[in-house]
Amino acid sequence: MAEQAGYSNVKVFHDGMPVWKQKNYPILSSPEFVKESMEKDIPFVLIDLRMKEAAKEHIPGAVSIPGDELSGARERFPADKNAPIVLYADDEAGALDKYKTLREWGYKNATVLKGGFNAWKGAGNPVQAGKLKTEIVYVPKPRPGEVGLEEFKRAAETLPADKLILDVRDEDEAMQGMLKGAINIPAQDISSRLADIPKDKEIIAHCVTGVRAEMAYHTLKEAGYNAKFLNAKITIDASGKYEITKE
Repeated sequence: MAEQAGYSNVKVFHDGMPVWKQKNYPILSSPEFVKESMEKDIPFVLIDLRMKEAAKEHIPGAVSIPGDELSGARERFPADKNAPIVLYADDEAGALDKYKTLREWGYKNATVLKGGFNAWKGAGNPVQAGKLKTEIVYVPKPRPGEVGLEEFKRAAETLPADKLILDVRDEDEAMQGMLKGAINIPAQDISSRLADIPKDKEIIAHCVTGVRAEMAYHTLKEAGYNAKFLNAKITIDASGKYEITKE
């Protein structure tokens, strides 16, 4: 599901597929990604899995669901299975089993905070003291910069000279198939590779479900680009044939 800028995973290849995908390793959201999502007011769910120590210091906006209570808390989670959910404990290990539970429930955009709360605080990110929230509230918002499906399809099929489709998936994902005329720059590399992206074209970013593409859109807009992003699920085969699903 590697679907957010700031995600990381084990990139070791075997038989044409990354080992982390074969073994369903957890996807990690970096502290930088979580902080940026907060600053840009991008909706996501943040779950604190720790016990009583969480009340002393926690990440702003987190909802308390102690790890040993999670299995009975399914009805508290959003009905939208595309909701981005970030789990954290003191470290990564404390959240791994709970991550598997959410994935089994169908939350394909569930991730684990890289390094856990200790890494978050150690990096100087904001923390709060006091009682945590216990109710999950997830309200998707209209997305500035979202491209219409028909507009995206026209760009993908006609390749107009004034537009460029930017594939912000990781390289191993792009190897499985890309849209004709698109260029691939992983979302986490965009800031360091702006020189590879022309400023005289409208840039339309896509990933797999739209989450990384949205983060890429914000990075491009802040750098002065005319940019949009596809907020939909897209699958692409080796021949470049694609299918878009808007959920």
